[in-house]
Amino acid sequence: MLTFFLVSGGSLWLFAEFVLSLLEKMQTQEILRILRLPEMGDLGQFFRSLSATTLVSMGALAAILAYWFTHRPKALTPPCNLLMQSEEVEDGGGARRSVIGGGPQLLTHYYDDARTMYQVFRRGLSISGNGPCLGFRKPKQPYQWLSYQEVANRAEFLGSGLLQHNCKASTDQFIGVFAQNRPEWIIAELACYTYSMVVVPLYDTLGPGAIRYIINTADISTVIVDKPQKAVLLLEHVERKDTPGLKLVLLMEPFEEALKERGRKCGVVIKSMQDVEDCGQENHRAPVPPQPDDLSIVCFTSGTTGNPKGAMLTHGNVVADFSGFLKVTESQWAPTCADVHFSYLPLAHMFERMVQSVVYCHGGRVGFFQGDIRLLSDDMKALRPTIFPVVPRLLNRMYDKIFSQADTALKRWLLEFAAKRKQAEVQSGIIRNNSIWDELFFNKIQASLGGRVRMIVTGAAPASPTVLGFLRAALGCQVYEGYGQTECTAGCTFTTPGDWTSGHVGAPLPCNHIKLVDVEELNYWTHKGEGEVCVKGPNVFRGYLKDQERTNEALDSDGWLHTGDVGKWLPEGTLKIIDRKKHIFKLAQGEYVAPEKIENIYIRSEPVAQIYVHGDSLKAYLVGIVVPDPEVMPSWAQKRGIEGTYAELCANKDLKKAILEDLVRLGKESGLHSFEQVKAIHIHCDMFSVQNGLLTPTLKAKRPELREYFKKQIEELYSVSM
Repeated sequence: MLTFFLVSGGSLWLFAEFVLSLLEKMQTQEILRILRLPEMGDLGQFFRSLSATTLVSMGALAAILAYWFTHRPKALTPPCNLLMQSEEVEDGGGARRSVIGGGPQLLTHYYDDARTMYQVFRRGLSISGNGPCLGFRKPKQPYQWLSYQEVANRAEFLGSGLLQHNCKASTDQFIGVFAQNRPEWIIAELACYTYSMVVVPLYDTLGPGAIRYIINTADISTVIVDKPQKAVLLLEHVERKDTPGLKLVLLMEPFEEALKERGRKCGVVIKSMQDVEDCGQENHRAPVPPQPDDLSIVCFTSGTTGNPKGAMLTHGNVVADFSGFLKVTESQWAPTCADVHFSYLPLAHMFERMVQSVVYCHGGRVGFFQGDIRLLSDDMKALRPTIFPVVPRLLNRMYDKIFSQADTALKRWLLEFAAKRKQAEVQSGIIRNNSIWDELFFNKIQASLGGRVRMIVTGAAPASPTVLGFLRAALGCQVYEGYGQTECTAGCTFTTPGDWTSGHVGAPLPCNHIKLVDVEELNYWTHKGEGEVCVKGPNVFRGYLKDQERTNEALDSDGWLHTGDVGKWLPEGTLKIIDRKKHIFKLAQGEYVAPEKIENIYIRSEPVAQIYVHGDSLKAYLVGIVVPDPEVMPSWAQKRGIEGTYAELCANKDLKKAILEDLVRLGKESGLHSFEQVKAIHIHCDMFSVQNGLLTPTLKAKRPELREYFKKQIEELYSVSM
């Protein structure tokens, strides 16, 4: 029993069982004698009077107590007072800054030898000892790795090859990258940085019109693609004379000779990426590294209306942003060469790129998924990552899957009980994965992620407090939440280590200040601690490429980025996002409504996977389109006496009524006004997705497209007299 206790790491449950077994072996008189401790002079006689069994039991008990006190789980020590995580900037007009950082100056870099993305990679190369860098795998095979030196060499060869193909070693040279996450993406990016060129990511979910717009706006003459199909798409634009400036397309994968001939006919050179690397190896050019103020990437955000906007980010922007993250987490989490990052979130977006930058800077490795989202779990088990960035949608699916497997009332009760016990530890600052609750309930969940994850970062959209709280307990690792947007590189607030509460997005990063400004039309006022979130610091972008009008809308004359989100300062100095300034509209009676705020409340309804709230200035009330969760909704309906397949349930009027009642209940509990509640809903069976054009690549609702797609259903909802 003692051996099992020591191996198990000191569970209080097992400890209690052991003590009880000892007491059962001791005679009543001996127990009473122990409890009535003798005078010091009688100790020798006292111990001689005890039986051998009792002495052995007491010795074992003492050993266990000593072990437990030296090995008991310890709470993380927060890097600051969690009751004051930010403070007002002196003469800052209400702006607040992080209390982590040690001074009034905003953080621009973390390491003196890593002030550009080129230097970041070179630092990783140096401290890794030329360790593994980029990993990939074929189906049912282990990961294969390219070393840091291999990646650096291939980047120099590719960059030199691009210079041999009429590209310039200049920040005026924009290179398009149109590919899924894979090692060649990073090699192409590093090639650009090595010769001061600028990366412009392209992605097919932008739509063909947007790709044409980006190529022309950024004057892109060279695009590096992964698959022949994407090269064909680009050639079709050239053939229609939509993109006359495109002259060179490089392919990562093999292609037919016919593709090269098709390109020749319309004036575009088609080559393999490997051929250009070979050319560069034969005609090697010395690197032309960039400066911190030089442009590094133009990240086009899809937006929800109009043409995409090209956010211009410098090397200094990117370095400042991830340096802020490192500063906040340095007391609890130090990245090392042993860290492994799993790359599946699109590299075309800054959230994924920021996490990867941290890994490269410390000589860690990045393993890429196979390209099929359905094989994520298999890839993670093969890779066994330590760093796992996620978006809330994935967290929600993990949460739903876990509870869907608890298919009886008893199993669900036990799971919830175990989660509460772990959550109590988390709230006291203890993060671990070796408790009795992990052994009984959560080890399989942790193993599904590879079993080594020590940090999860979530961003890009609001995370459910319920889901976040549960997964912090179940996954047994540090789970951080950040908030930001492309225009401030990725993040501007971040969870403070030790603050494992939910419902806020943390305090300002040490690289930026945050202030709130009045939003008169929505009745948010800074004197109440509420207003539009504005960001200023070295992580804030330069503006939108060739779009001064929209740049002026985003950046004011003092350099403050206006995010369009509405926030509220909490007493601890953390920020809570409570609304969205954009997408507001007036109802017929003149009331302003912010649909995204309402959607964020309604999405907490158990059977609801997605919801779109619609309003019209000619109508007096709101309506909604609801997509039920196929894994959760059937059991939820069954509890209400409603049976059927998923498709049958979606058409069931009683179920629609029950869901509407649940939405209204949540709205009332969250303080929605009557005019903010939906009065009618339509149940839709198919999920909104990037593929069907109803979500942006960052999984935000494309409201104009949703409005058009559900035009008929919306008209029917409004045709019902209320």
